[in-house]
Amino acid sequence: MSIGFGIFLLVVGAVMVFALNVSVEWMDIELVGYILMAAGAVITILGIVLLTRKRSTLTTTRSAIDPASGEQVTSQKSSVDDIQTNGL
Repeated sequence: MSIGFGIFLLVVGAVMVFALNVSVEWMDIELVGYILMAAGAVITILGIVLLTRKRSTLTTTRSAIDPASGEQVTSQKSSVDDIQTNGL
């Protein structure tokens, strides 16, 4: 969702900078467009970084022989650990 919102901000900012030919006394439309384009670029890059972050998977397999029956017993345990962002 953040990638789509970032692209939306980029497009709206580009329209405000390059396509609009309107002058408003109390606001500089080009500056607002550049600010929206910068915010859109930052949000898009942040969304891509968060999308491609690594996950680590730990798989443990144990084999043992049951002393009562003499059969081999195998157990397998898997866990997925996300990278912690420390409050970000």
